[in-house]
Amino acid sequence: MKTFLLITILFFGLNAGNWEPKFENAKKIAKEKNHLILLNFSGSDWCGPCIRMHKEIFNDAEFLKMAEQNLVLVNADFPRNKKNQLASDLKKQNEALAETYNPGGRFPYTLLLDAEGKVLKTWEGMPEETPAQFTATVKQICDGRK
Repeated sequence: MKTFLLITILFFGLNAGNWEPKFENAKKIAKEKNHLILLNFSGSDWCGPCIRMHKEIFNDAEFLKMAEQNLVLVNADFPRNKKNQLASDLKKQNEALAETYNPGGRFPYTLLLDAEGKVLKTWEGMPEETPAQFTATVKQICDGRK
């Protein structure tokens, strides 16, 4: 049973992409690599469309491949369950990010930013596009910035 649990954790961990928890680090990495930042506001344990977006789009193999070459991923999560609460520094950071980028409190809410934090594109809610179409849209914007 322990082996199954470990394999499951490793499998989902590898498919989840490399999400940078600290926004300031994401900006530095984006600058160094000439990447854009994809900032996603989610409620990982209560928002159905947020959970669906991570499962269907952000864990999609095509998206992950494109993201690795073009993006720094940041998830500003706002879990409600006590067991899922974030460390206080991440909670403060996410609240500050929400004040700047998501004052209306929309979930999910996804933004494409340049390395300075300037908004290039936004998606409110679960995109109506397929994962492949969403990935192509993001890649087109990334390619246009190089």
